[in-house]
Amino acid sequence: MNAAPGEADVAIVGAGVVGLACAAALSRAGRRVLVLERREAIAREVTSRSSQVIHAGLYYAPGSLKAELCTRGRELLYARCAERRIPQRRLGKLVVAAVSDEIPALEQLTANAQRNGVPDLEVLDAGQVRRLEPDVRVEAALWSPHTGIVDAHALALDLLAEAETLGAQLVCRVEVTGIEPAAAGLRVTLRDSDGAAATLRCAGVVNAAGLDADRVAACAGLDPETLGWRIRPCKGDYFALASGAPLRLGHLVYPLPAGEGALGIHATLDLGGRIRFGPDAEYVEDVHYRIDAGKADAFARAVQRYLPGVRAEWLSPDQAGVRPRLTAPGEAPRDFVIEEASQAGVPGLVNLVGIESPGLTAAPAIAERVVALLGAL
Repeated sequence: MNAAPGEADVAIVGAGVVGLACAAALSRAGRRVLVLERREAIAREVTSRSSQVIHAGLYYAPGSLKAELCTRGRELLYARCAERRIPQRRLGKLVVAAVSDEIPALEQLTANAQRNGVPDLEVLDAGQVRRLEPDVRVEAALWSPHTGIVDAHALALDLLAEAETLGAQLVCRVEVTGIEPAAAGLRVTLRDSDGAAATLRCAGVVNAAGLDADRVAACAGLDPETLGWRIRPCKGDYFALASGAPLRLGHLVYPLPAGEGALGIHATLDLGGRIRFGPDAEYVEDVHYRIDAGKADAFARAVQRYLPGVRAEWLSPDQAGVRPRLTAPGEAPRDFVIEEASQAGVPGLVNLVGIESPGLTAAPAIAERVVALLGAL
């Protein structure tokens, strides 16, 4: 074990951006925090392989946790980036109706976003879109000026730095094998990469394990199947546009949502202005990050609906990510699970399950919720 756990007020399982946001927030609240990460370093799974988009809150059902925490998290995240000089750009986003038949769906999305309190929205006609993005050809678009991008790894490092400055500790290459009630809190059993075991006593545990969150919940005696918490890994690939391709974008461009919680193959930019297209969606049994280069033709066809100049030969595999999705194929999208487990007989355990998009945007607001749930401990 590369650190002796011993005791802590709160153990956080998972050092992605959500777990680290919880670590920083709980440390600010005066708690002794220990972050447990099974990988060799922070932000190695969902966080590092996301689109790095700061979402405005357009898509989510009004009143849902996703809607509430995305809109709150967006403002907290922009404020943190400004205060702590974390690289970000508020680029703005177009959600496009490629053909006139899609305009009613665009109007429904606009109404949904307005109910979620997303500010400064505007519906643009074809001419207005073309003046904003000359290479985009669509019938209409919803303009969301408060959508942006952020350097997710810089954000994760900044959250860790804040937490550690306030006394938090990070232990990597360690896996939780058990969580059970004990005198004055919880007993957490651990195993490191060499097989060595250790025990940690704490008042609270935050399960922010992402793709592993259902297994961690099961370590506490909870049944993910009965609770509907079984994680179904959903892989998404990205293709990059060749730097010499004769296309330019200054903003994010998304098609209308494709159903089942998928936002369709969209155009994103990184902080250097590089254009990527993705992700698609493929449920997988085993988590892997291989990309089939032969998908370039299908990606090009999808993107040509709004960027007709794209050619498959300009696309190359870029990166893949895996979402910790709760829904099976064909099911309606599910909300985040953010629950304290007293009613299940494990007081002090907070489970964060199914934290897919907009999890990065929502992370600071999720952390606020976790602090409140653990406030009485």
